[in-house]
Formats: sequence, C-alpha cells, structure tokens
Amino acid sequence: MAKLLGSYCSFLSCSFIIDFILMLLFQLSENVIDRMKETSPSLAGLYPLRSPLSFVFLSIFLLSFLRGHLFYLLLLSMFLVSDEELKRRVAEELALEQAKKESENQKRLKQSSEVDQERAFANEQLTRAILRERISSEEERAKAKHLAKQLEEKDRVIKKQDAFYKEQLARLEERSSEFYKVTTEQYQKAAEEVEAKFKRYEFHPVCADLQAQILQCYRQNTQQTLSCSALATQYMRCVNQAKQVGVQAKLLGRQKNGKSNVMGQW
Repeated sequence: MAKLLGSYCSFLSCSFIIDFILMLLFQLSENVIDRMKETSPSLAGLYPLRSPLSFVFLSIFLLSFLRGHLFYLLLLSMFLVSDEELKRRVAEELALEQAKKESENQKRLKQSSEVDQERAFANEQLTRAILRERISSEEERAKAKHLAKQLEEKDRVIKKQDAFYKEQLARLEERSSEFYKVTTEQYQKAAEEVEAKFKRYEFHPVCADLQAQILQCYRQNTQQTLSCSALATQYMRCVNQAKQVGVQAKLLGRQKNGKSNVMGQW
C-alpha cells in the first residue's frame, strides 16, 4: 500500500490521493444510509431519497473546483457515462426482484386459495356426513316409533280378540250346559215315557225239551234223519199249541186295553 501511495504521489500530488479516499468514504457512508432506510422505514423521513452516485458527482465536482485538478473532471465524466448503465442494471434488478415478489405472492395466494378450497371441501363433506347421520338417526327413530305404534295396535287388537273369544267361549259353554241339561231332561223324560208306554216282555223258549231232543237226535243220526221224524212231529204240535195260547192272550190284552181307554174317556 505504501508503494502504491508512493507511486501515486510521484505521479500526482498526495492531496489528490487523500481526496480520492475521502470520496470513497463518502460513497460508503451513503450506501450505509440507504441500507438503513431499507431495514427501518422510520429513517426514510430523516434522510431524503438520494442516489449514491449523485453524492459522488457532487463531491467530485467540488473537489475539482477547489483543487483545480483536471483528473477530477475526467473522473466525473467517467461516472456520468456509466451512470446510465448502472441505472439500467439497477432498474432491471428491481424489476426482477419485483417480479419475483409478485410471483411469490401469487404462489402464496394460490396456495392459500387451494388451502381454503380444501378446507371448504372438507367442511362441506363433514357437514354432509353430519346431515346424513342426522337424517339416518331421524329415520331410524321415526321407524322405531312407527314399529312401536304398530306393536301397540297389534297388542290392542289381540287383547280385544282375546276378550271377544273368551266371551264367546263363555256363552258357548253356557249354551252347551243349558242344552245338555235340557237334552238330559228331555231324554230322561222320553225314556220314562217310552218305558211307561212299552213295557218289557219276558219270554221263554217254546217246547224247549222237545227242541233239545230233536237237536241231539240229528247229531246222533246224521245219516238217518228220518228216525227223528216222530220227535219233529211232536215239536210241531207243541209249537202250534203255544201259538194258539199266545193269540188268545193278545186278544184278551187288547180287550182289556180297549176297556181301559173307554173308561179313561169317560
């Protein structure tokens, strides 16, 4: 650095070197102020917006006026020439930075919109699920209530039918008891009337001894049945005599009944 300053002092005066260093320090201080403005917006009111190059141009112009060095004017012309290029680059960088910020903002907005849409879709699905569950619960509750009402109605009908059938059964039992009683009485009365009207008659076999002898004779003389003809003739005579006796008894009974009927009419 000493060699460099020595060479510059040999070519130009040392005051020029010092002035150039001061100019660089001024430019650095201007950059520091601009960065502070970007980080803290409250400092923007304290320091008005100025281009770093304007401060440099002003410094060079003043130094050239005071020192009278031609080199300062040449340096000022160099900065004037390169200021447009620098402005263009700065404008491009600012435009790129702005475009980048806008792109990031668009991405954030898009992501936020997608998140909002997903949240809205999830809320809608949840609402639909809740509504379906609620509707299903209401339908099941209404169905259970309807079934309970149907069961109550069936129970009421069954109880009514049971009471009706019990009443009918009681009536049938009463009628059956009355009918049995009446029928028994009528049967008893009819039996007594029949028994009174038609008396039983006792009968005995006619000529039983001769009948037994004939049967024994036929068994013993199966090949000679004519040997039993005398017994058969006696049996026929006995039967005819019994018939005559029976006819006479019937006639006497009829005569007695006729007389009793006539007496009853009188």
